[in-house]
Amino acid sequence: MISNSIDARSSSTLAGSHRNTRLMIDKALPQLDLAHQSEVMGLSARPLSARRLSIDIAGLHRCLVDFVRCSYLGLDNHPEIIEGAIEAIKDHRALHWSCARTRMSFASLTLLESDLADLFQARVITYSSVLAANMGALPLLASGHLTAGNKPVLVFDRFAHATLAFHKATLAAETTVVTIDHNDISMLEQICKQNPVAAYICDGVYSMGGAAPVDGLLSLQQKYGLFLYIDDAHGISLFGRQGDGFVRSQIAGDLGERTIIAASLGKGFGASGGLLMLGSQQQEKLFRRFAIAHAFSASLNLAAVGAARASARLHRTAELLRRQISLQERIKGFDRLIKTDQQGSPLPIRTIRIGNEASAISAARALVDRGFFTSAIFFPTVPEGQAGLRLCLTAGHTPEEIEGLCNALHDIVPLCEGH
Repeated sequence: MISNSIDARSSSTLAGSHRNTRLMIDKALPQLDLAHQSEVMGLSARPLSARRLSIDIAGLHRCLVDFVRCSYLGLDNHPEIIEGAIEAIKDHRALHWSCARTRMSFASLTLLESDLADLFQARVITYSSVLAANMGALPLLASGHLTAGNKPVLVFDRFAHATLAFHKATLAAETTVVTIDHNDISMLEQICKQNPVAAYICDGVYSMGGAAPVDGLLSLQQKYGLFLYIDDAHGISLFGRQGDGFVRSQIAGDLGERTIIAASLGKGFGASGGLLMLGSQQQEKLFRRFAIAHAFSASLNLAAVGAARASARLHRTAELLRRQISLQERIKGFDRLIKTDQQGSPLPIRTIRIGNEASAISAARALVDRGFFTSAIFFPTVPEGQAGLRLCLTAGHTPEEIEGLCNALHDIVPLCEGH
């Protein structure tokens, strides 16, 4: 999430009111320097089995249990997915085609998008990353081409991910952009009442914990025609019979013309890249011709395509459900031992508030010394004074690894009280 001081009363379209890169760097640089000096960021590692890593720290090889990566189902080193990547390269005798997709795409990529469309029951376009997907989609939303020619007021959740929030200044050159408090349904409804067309831009599952109130958003959509653009990068694969994700699994039937879901192929899905789920043929046509990352950039490379196709096949097997169940067991095991703001949530992200930035970095380093690699989080990832630790729980962790982490947290962070 990105800290942002703009509120719903600020409807200025001046670029400077939506971005202050110099101030952000000035405030964040000291903490980033400390984190790198403490060797809790910027590390080089080799994956070992399951959730273990080999990392060089202070000139020594260390084996750490990784709670940083977002492969929530533990699929990023699944042998079938790795083999899918290798076979795709061998089959095509290439890795990458350096041409815009409006000219030509790999045949395998066309098959992948068809696989994903069937899996998620939506029209699907893939991208090299979720950032690229968002970069292409949001200007088209701002233009009014997705809302019957009427430019919508773009309403950002204050904690919308950086890959969404970064585009505010560009979008403000096209239409009105405002930011409201996190999950503030009441304020969003006021904006819907006051404007003929509004679009809400948010995460499905937030990278620092918590989720969008999907039921409330769908209610506003039904009542006012609210357009929803939801980035469910952290929710994909974790929910739904075929892993359609936190958001899509809560929407019955077609997406319709007023909902777009962005998602990652590189987190729970276990491959690489990003995608958009669209609700109509007209939207797909528009995006394939005018979305900047589609019309003027290259596609996923073949290794990513092959890995994603293998994962899509796996998503249709009983193994997906087994891994989803295993993930829930690991989450419950953690919650029995450690209290967090996300207690009882079925989502796999847990954050531990510490407050002081230097203390959070020190805690992350102390955990490294105990054999656990976690993320120290501080501004601009979270608001100033709310630094802490982020833990990504996965189906690939063993119960013993979860218990070991919790024991270390009890020793290192006094606020982590058990039940």
